[in-house]
Amino acid sequence: MQNALRSICIVGGGTAGWMAATLLCTVLRGSGIKLTLVESADIASIGVGESTVPSIMDFIQASQINLKDLIQATSASFKLGIRFADWSVPGEEFFHPFGRTGKDINGFDFYQAWLKSLADGQDSNWLDYSPAATMAEQQRFMLRPQHPNNWVQASYAHALHLDAIQLARFLRQLCLTRGVNRIEATVKEVIVDQRSFIQSLTLDDGSNLSSDFFIDCTGFKGLLIEQALQVGYQDWSHYLPCNRAVTIQTENQAPPVPYTVATARQAGWSWAIPLQHRTGNGYVYASQFCSDEEAIDTLLSTVTGKVLNQPSVIPFVTGKRNKIWQRNCLALGLAGGFLEPLESTAIHLVYKTLVHFIQHFPDRDFDQDVQDGFNLKIDQDYQEIRDFIILHYCTSKRQDSTLWRWCQDMPVPETLASKIALFKQRGQIPHSSGQFFSCDSWYAILEGVKIRPNKYHPLLDAFNRQDLVRLLDENRQQIRAEVQKMPSHHDYLQTHCPARRQTSGKG
Repeated sequence: MQNALRSICIVGGGTAGWMAATLLCTVLRGSGIKLTLVESADIASIGVGESTVPSIMDFIQASQINLKDLIQATSASFKLGIRFADWSVPGEEFFHPFGRTGKDINGFDFYQAWLKSLADGQDSNWLDYSPAATMAEQQRFMLRPQHPNNWVQASYAHALHLDAIQLARFLRQLCLTRGVNRIEATVKEVIVDQRSFIQSLTLDDGSNLSSDFFIDCTGFKGLLIEQALQVGYQDWSHYLPCNRAVTIQTENQAPPVPYTVATARQAGWSWAIPLQHRTGNGYVYASQFCSDEEAIDTLLSTVTGKVLNQPSVIPFVTGKRNKIWQRNCLALGLAGGFLEPLESTAIHLVYKTLVHFIQHFPDRDFDQDVQDGFNLKIDQDYQEIRDFIILHYCTSKRQDSTLWRWCQDMPVPETLASKIALFKQRGQIPHSSGQFFSCDSWYAILEGVKIRPNKYHPLLDAFNRQDLVRLLDENRQQIRAEVQKMPSHHDYLQTHCPARRQTSGKG
């Protein structure tokens, strides 16, 4: 009855290609499905995704990867969140921590209880109740225990800063030991049959490679999904006008901090991602407000440490393919779409796409309902992340440049506008199963830009005021006590997983 796949061909290496090979060779073990990856030595990887979100830990576990080995191979450091500088107004900053903030009280969302305490005259900082934010502030770290002893240990989450080029090399070596067939070649032609299915690839050595299913990891050009299958592209630049990035690497001048820094600039924003052996820096900007030369000058004038390479300019168009999965082809990574890395979601989208694909895994009948179900899921993921990124821009109060003045009246999707409206009224964020950004993430950004709701949940008025004060104070004290027991981030790295000496590679 089953018409099972016999083969899958991944076209393109880099982070997306080797993540696909790693997860699929683990999941498909024993299935008899042959897994082949074709990559060209002539096509350089962009190396995006050096800053990640906590789902990277799920990928590592699902792929049966030794965390210590990966950290050492990629010079990784840990990440507890993102520090946003100058976003609301110049000179101010806020923090987006990973994990939970506060402990829910009597079934009420902690944020609502905190709002009630403010109305009662209490004066406390929202981030005082975030274990991850407190750890980041004190630059302390330890891996979250598999079996937490208390709610504080269970509440924080973490991700990694890593060298994307070294990650791809690490995963490639792992896949080769697990039986993935690697072919070093350049695809010269994609052969499509009369049904508009991809039949085979013609390689630069003249050989022909056939497969039941293909995964396109060829970057922005989308060699299979776009050039061959012509699925089309949804351009979201009317929401997010930044369309270029310039990147450089610098020497570390101090131990790496356990967070990414995102700093608002005149025509966009810059990032600093501290690894153990270096820092990755970049400036995302809108070319209509800033030339490449101006962007390079801005980046070079704001980084610290010796510059290790030449600036590299990367053009992009924010958006996604109309269909991420079309017939017998799945688009992955930059081949599927691009959202500026403000919330470090590039690798998350690669992993999430693979998870949805595995859940909707096809056979050779390629049922349309299965593809439609997958595309609906991944479309929702892209839209959610798009809206969350827009939130950072449309709530900014900056008016010191053309870009930020444009943001004062920028177009906002209805999906985002309705969320902001409900939050302003009641301090509530609609949330459904499967969404990546939690309500606490939304609260962190909105509190950071000083947008507070008009009301809190009315049933909290029945809560004893003194009990609420006591519970909030206990929350804060428990976090401080637990974090004080942790080693510094630097000491934890040096003790448990110091980086190996890097030989080469750009990020």
